[in-house]
Amino acid sequence: MNAWIYPIMVVFAASCYGILSTIIKLAIADGFTASEAVTAQYFTGFVLALIVFTTVRRSLPKFDGGLILLLAGTFTATTGIVYGQAVTYMPASIAVVMLFQFTWIGMLFDCIANRRLPKRIELISLILLFGGTIFAAGVIGADISGIPWQGWAWGMASAVSFASFVMVNSKQVEGMDTETRLLFTSFIAVIVISLFQSPEVIWNGTLFSGGLWIYGLILGLFGIVIPIYLFSIAVPQVGAATSSILSAAELPVAVTASVLLLNESLTFLQVVGIVIILVGMTLPTFTQKRLSEKLES
Repeated sequence: MNAWIYPIMVVFAASCYGILSTIIKLAIADGFTASEAVTAQYFTGFVLALIVFTTVRRSLPKFDGGLILLLAGTFTATTGIVYGQAVTYMPASIAVVMLFQFTWIGMLFDCIANRRLPKRIELISLILLFGGTIFAAGVIGADISGIPWQGWAWGMASAVSFASFVMVNSKQVEGMDTETRLLFTSFIAVIVISLFQSPEVIWNGTLFSGGLWIYGLILGLFGIVIPIYLFSIAVPQVGAATSSILSAAELPVAVTASVLLLNESLTFLQVVGIVIILVGMTLPTFTQKRLSEKLES
C-alpha cells in the first residue's frame, strides 16, 4: 500500500471530528440538549459498529488485548466528556485552543515511550500549529480574565485525553482485525458515556422521536465509526507523534463547517490561521517522504 495513504487516513479521521461541534449545535437548535446529542452519538456509533462487524465478520468476536481496548474506549468517551465541561467554563474558541494542546502532548508521550528527543521538523511544525490555532480559533482580542481555573483544568484534560486516545491507537492488538477493535472500542465508549451523559434517551423514546436519531446517525458515523476505524489502521503505521500533528486537520474543518452550516463569519485572520495549520501539519510527513526518496536513490 502506498505510504501516503496512512497519513491521509489520519487526516480524514481527524477531519471527521471537525464537523461534530457544528452538528451538535444544530441538534441544540432543534430542541435537544448537548448531552442528549452526545449520548445519541455514542449509542448509534456502537450500533453502526455492530452492523459493520456482523456484515464483514459474521462470527462471534474474540476479546483480546483487553487493556488496550479498554483504554481506547475510555479515552474516546472521556475526551467528549471533559471537553464538554471545558466549554461550560470558557468560550468555545478558547476551549478549542486548549484541546489542541494535544499536538505537543501527543509528541511528548511518543518521545517518552520511545526514549527520544523531538525532531527539529516536529518542533517547527508544533510552533506553526500553535500559532495557526490562535488565529483560526479567533482567540485574538478575546477576554480571558474571567475564566475560572476549572475551565483551564478541563481544557487541558481534554487535550491529555485525546493525546492518550491517539497514543493507545498506535498500539496494535496482535491477531485482532479492525472491525472487532472498532466494535469493542465503541462498546466500552458507550458504557462510559452512559455514566455521565443522558442514557435515558435510549429507553424513554427520545432517541427515536423528533429527529434525534438523525443527529445520532451523523454523529455516530463521523464521530465514532469512521475515525476509530481509520485511526486503528493508520496510527500504528504513522506513529503517535506524527498522527497528533496530522490530527490538527480537525480545526480547519470545524471552522469551515461552522461557516457553511451555521452561517458563522470567517475573518481574514482565521483564513491565515487555517493556511498556517495546513502547512504545519504537512511538514513532518512531506519531509519524511523527501528523506525516504533520497535514501532510496
